[in-house]
Amino acid sequence: MRNIFLILTIAFLLSSCVGNDTVILKQSIGKINKVMVVAKISDWTGDVGQEVRNSFGELMVGLPQPEHFLSVSQVAPNGFSSMMKASRNILIITEAKNEAFTVKKNVFAQPQTIVYVQAKDDESIIKLFQKHKNEIKNIFIDSDIQFTQRIFSKDKIDNSQYKTLSNLGVTFTIPKKFKTVDDTGEFLWLRNHLMSGIAKTGSNNILVYSIPLSDETQISDNIVAVRDSIGKKFIPGSDPETMHMITEEAYTPFTFDAIIDGKKAYETRGKWEVKNDFMAGPFLNYTVIDKKNNRLIIFEGFTYAPSVSKRAFVFELEAIAKSMKIN
Repeated sequence: MRNIFLILTIAFLLSSCVGNDTVILKQSIGKINKVMVVAKISDWTGDVGQEVRNSFGELMVGLPQPEHFLSVSQVAPNGFSSMMKASRNILIITEAKNEAFTVKKNVFAQPQTIVYVQAKDDESIIKLFQKHKNEIKNIFIDSDIQFTQRIFSKDKIDNSQYKTLSNLGVTFTIPKKFKTVDDTGEFLWLRNHLMSGIAKTGSNNILVYSIPLSDETQISDNIVAVRDSIGKKFIPGSDPETMHMITEEAYTPFTFDAIIDGKKAYETRGKWEVKNDFMAGPFLNYTVIDKKNNRLIIFEGFTYAPSVSKRAFVFELEAIAKSMKIN
């Protein structure tokens, strides 16, 4: 009798799973800004692999030391085990008669992004990859941005506690590890002390403020002047009389078009330094055009982390910036 009951119970559970068409995926694994490439060894050591490494090997602008936007590792198709299939970002390159470029989510694990590139031979694969390389890179970066934002959302600050954010009518997904340095009602400065390795003396910083919107054609040209004026007013060095943050004079920042909260924006990456001092590091600035309120909303993140890689710190700031919502 007991065996019959057990069999009926198992049958019921199995039929329930099938009836609901429910598949429970495992949790994905993998570091931020890391892509696993599934390709034959001969492809990886040949022209196909060289093209992938060159495309993903673009250096992140504004960092003091050379660091790539994305790191890659390779596994052969016969070594693509169940553990490997749990990787969060995967690029699969195969030879097939039909040429195809496709993107799928949550195939073997979640959250997961898999990009498939297939063509009839190496030359065709390279052409297809070159055609879509910027799109592929952005797909993986955006995936990691969303992943990071989900992590931050589990333990985020209450935006309403900050006078500046309330007055400006903006919100961000900022983890609670960031603490207040200054909150005037017009200018917000948050800081996260870095507690690991050599960087334990360093910090990751967030600035939020706004300025009036005047000549829209001059916005990108004035970004450095605006940030330097803010540095002089709000970001002092060890001697406030002679030291304050400025844009590093020996390095010209790069500015790109961007979209934040559906609004036109400018993304600027460069290096900061403290005038008359030896402190320096990378910064990331988003200047967002808020036409409805005739103003520019400015988010800036800057990192001070001597002697360690800074890509991960700047990426965290990018994820926070791109969570901006303007009321």
